[in-house]
Amino acid sequence: MNTSELTETEADDLLRCICFKTGPPRTVGVELEWLVHDLHHPRLPVRHERLEAAYAALRTLPLRSPLTVEPGGQLELSSLPAASLMECISTVSADLTAVRAALKERGLALVGLGQDPWHPPRRMLRQARYDAMEAHLDRTGPAGRAMMCSSASVQVCIDAGYEEPGPLGFGRRWLMAHLLGAVLVAAFANSPVREDRLTGWRSTRQANWSDIDPVCALAPPLEEPPRQSWAAHVLDAPVMCVRAEEGPWSAPPGLTFRQWLRTGMPRPPTRTDLDYHLTTLFPPVRPRGHLELRMIDAQPGDDGWTVPLAVTSALFDDPEAAEIAYRTVKPLAERAGSLPAPRNPLWRAAAHDGLADPELREAATACFTAALGALPRLGASPELQDRVAAFSDRYVVRGRCPADDTPSPVPPKDIRI
Repeated sequence: MNTSELTETEADDLLRCICFKTGPPRTVGVELEWLVHDLHHPRLPVRHERLEAAYAALRTLPLRSPLTVEPGGQLELSSLPAASLMECISTVSADLTAVRAALKERGLALVGLGQDPWHPPRRMLRQARYDAMEAHLDRTGPAGRAMMCSSASVQVCIDAGYEEPGPLGFGRRWLMAHLLGAVLVAAFANSPVREDRLTGWRSTRQANWSDIDPVCALAPPLEEPPRQSWAAHVLDAPVMCVRAEEGPWSAPPGLTFRQWLRTGMPRPPTRTDLDYHLTTLFPPVRPRGHLELRMIDAQPGDDGWTVPLAVTSALFDDPEAAEIAYRTVKPLAERAGSLPAPRNPLWRAAAHDGLADPELREAATACFTAALGALPRLGASPELQDRVAAFSDRYVVRGRCPADDTPSPVPPKDIRI
């Protein structure tokens, strides 16, 4: 642990260096969050003791992808950086097969939905980090607890790109991620129900993200150079918690990391504190050396997650598709306006209307066509190409998204087991 005190200049320099590591796009990764429900009676809440026993068994499996548990008991599998799209899919698919089999033996199942449709938020993990996060997010309403405990996503990780400009340059990829991100929200929206009621949003998960803390979930200004903009955003974001050896990890309300550096109160911050502060920021695109695209709802089916992974990878890492995608989404910047994602009109429309929005439908159609053309060049299997094509035919060209398959909720039955 680095416990040496940190100056404001040192913190700014560190952020500019560690958050965008440039070079040729060579690797891809995915982080999959899943809700876990009873296999036979998914409307029944699963006792935390039952989940803990099942997760203890999962930790004995020889998985290649790190497995973690989210605050509400959601499971997350995070792939290691893979040298190709198919390597990433093959590795994670094998791990998921093992996880599903172990859960099935215990009467549990992974569920691909962006928001738990039946159960209110219940926090399973009782740790100082999550106590502090919950207290911080509660100041702005209930959306924070829903994000922590009831949501699940497909997060695609791509390399930052070249230092130089061009279709694979990191400056263009940074901008494109924040415009294409709205198209991905709309195309893969899959969370229209909360606590057994239609919310009116195709992606209730994304609606929650836009309503939590007014800084930590926002993108930085895109008009400035990415390194400069991100470093300033991090330093001016509120500190969610100050870690301590004993007692709660509380932080003075409104304290930013920059103020903490300048005042040294309640204790001088260190490099480790800066690293930890970065983990408490949840923008739609998070630079972690690579770019982590965090806006896609979890998808239905055993292999539904492979479609957003394939489409996103193709649109960023194939030069021809990247050029088409950039030209397609660049005009969306006018609609986004000056507000940051995900609170601007473009992102709100994506979450609320999905591909029923004509402009987003047109952009998604062009992007999926470009991705389908690129997948053979990326070595995608015929099965994966067919899966993406089937999704495009079923949803994109018809102006639909997975949320549109959801029937109107019915009152739960009185099930006793």
